[in-house]
Amino acid sequence: MQIRQATPHDHPALLELWLRSVQATHTFLTNKDIERLYPLVRDHALPALELWVLTADSGEFMGFMGLDGNKLEAIFLDPPFFRLGAGKHLLKHAEQLKGYLTVDVNEQNPEAIQFYLANGFRITGRSPLDGQGNPFPLIHLSQHPDDGQEDDIARKFIW
Repeated sequence: MQIRQATPHDHPALLELWLRSVQATHTFLTNKDIERLYPLVRDHALPALELWVLTADSGEFMGFMGLDGNKLEAIFLDPPFFRLGAGKHLLKHAEQLKGYLTVDVNEQNPEAIQFYLANGFRITGRSPLDGQGNPFPLIHLSQHPDDGQEDDIARKFIW
């Protein structure tokens, strides 16, 4: 596995990888929700974020992450590469680049929340709406030891 910074030339392939990943993991979204998000990801998120691509030795895209400062805005993996260490590899690279990270995760994606908890993040809060004002609550997580602590109130939103 290798990580390299993405180029604008990569964006169409990353957008299609995003779509496959979201369809496999964000089961709470309807097809209409995903269709609405698609142009936002294509036209706003991909161009705005610091993107890093994880490739197999063959050059095949395994996944990517998007950073905004020390905020991890996204990790998306192509479904064939789920649970093979690809996400952890991207996360470690982000930590090397930025130090302590923060991330927001959809509450309806408990596997992603578990991934971050297992990798040193702590729950710091919850928002009832996502960044576009939709009723998809977000769980806020941080690796920094001074950014609050996971408590029973925060955990009740996950389990």
